[in-house]
Amino acid sequence: MSVSEPALPKPRPVPTPVSSPFWEALREERVVIQRCDDCATWVFYPRARCPHCLSDRLTWTQVAARGTVYTFSVAEQATALPFADEVPQLLAIVELDEGVRLSTTLVDVAPSAVKIGLAVEPVFDHGDDGLTLLRFRPAG
Repeated sequence: MSVSEPALPKPRPVPTPVSSPFWEALREERVVIQRCDDCATWVFYPRARCPHCLSDRLTWTQVAARGTVYTFSVAEQATALPFADEVPQLLAIVELDEGVRLSTTLVDVAPSAVKIGLAVEPVFDHGDDGLTLLRFRPAG
């Protein structure tokens, strides 16, 4: 009888003072994105200044987090050993209705069903460490 090797721990994001509101909202199953109070630009990834006008007046604003698949890749081999149990990995860039794009993984969908333009909705993946990841599945 062979003993299976323990699974490698998956890397986890580390919230920073700037990004903490994003991670706290995900834990509550809400999605918040920064919006510039001066030029109304949506800002993602979290940062201290607007990339458009350099204002530091950014407000966290709740969004529905509905969007579409902007691009995707089906990884038939694990992108790293800790993800060997997730093959095939459905890696995607999702464009939210607000226009920001974010990297994510798709769930609850067959690789053959993923298409550019596929309407998606958020899925909140709660980890044992108190951190929640934002993933997406087909809307509906």
